[in-house]
Amino acid sequence: MSVPTGPSAADGADPGIWQQIFNFADYGDLLALVHNSLLAGALLGLVGGLVGVFVIMRDLPFAVHGISELSFAGAAAALLAGFNVVAGSIVGSLMAAAAIGLLGIRARDRNPVIGIIMPFGLGLGVLFLSLYKGRAANKFGILTGQIIAVDTPQTAWLVGTSVVVLAALAVLWRPLTFASADPDVAEARGVPARALSLAFMLILGLAVALCVQIVGALLVLSLLVTPAAAAARVTASPVLLPVLSVLFALAAMEGGVLLAVGSSIPISPYVTTLSFLIYLACRLVGSRRAARTARVVPVAEPETRV
Repeated sequence: MSVPTGPSAADGADPGIWQQIFNFADYGDLLALVHNSLLAGALLGLVGGLVGVFVIMRDLPFAVHGISELSFAGAAAALLAGFNVVAGSIVGSLMAAAAIGLLGIRARDRNPVIGIIMPFGLGLGVLFLSLYKGRAANKFGILTGQIIAVDTPQTAWLVGTSVVVLAALAVLWRPLTFASADPDVAEARGVPARALSLAFMLILGLAVALCVQIVGALLVLSLLVTPAAAAARVTASPVLLPVLSVLFALAAMEGGVLLAVGSSIPISPYVTTLSFLIYLACRLVGSRRAARTARVVPVAEPETRV
């Protein structure tokens, strides 16, 4: 069955820029073909929103980007060898996550090594893609995402990996929150902060591998950092923060899928733009709330010496 491509594609005319970005011709027919994509988007929104809370608390955005480069290299190696691309992405992510997790919980200990791992992983990925002689769309999809082409086997991988991540978060949530908020006090109270750091890095590795399959290796930060950062601008509640983070991630993912259905543009620009707009709105709300609080709280007058 051929997929409708819109009136301008049918009559041979070159579609304009806006028609390529937003094209809702035959939208109903196309929407029926992306139920796997909508399910994948919901899973990624849930996983990305929850994991992102700890990414922000533990100051790990740089680590997310480093892991994504090795995930990209693993996916590209699997593509070149003819293996399962999702499995290759997961292997690459877990290797990078384990290496970073073993460096400790301090940013000054891990960031220099992450800066070394990132270009190495990117270089390997570029090498493998250069050697790959198959469809160009497969190469492009690893970098920028291809959620519209999500098939049933890939959905099964996404569901299985998501269940593992969510189960691990459910078990580790309370001690991980304590160790993330104040690692020194947590360690003094007997919480195994270093072991939790390694465990979370492996969870993060799986989450990154999930996101790479959908939004691409270059833009995983839009799901694992931006929604949680936006939520942190409007609340400090330990209950409301993850709820808002998940809602923002779901809005960006599902909105991105629905906007990308009728266009020839990859999904990643839609997801990143929606995520960024949500962050801007939350930053504006947070700034206005802080300004109102500053006006309400009286400024202490300096003491007058006699």
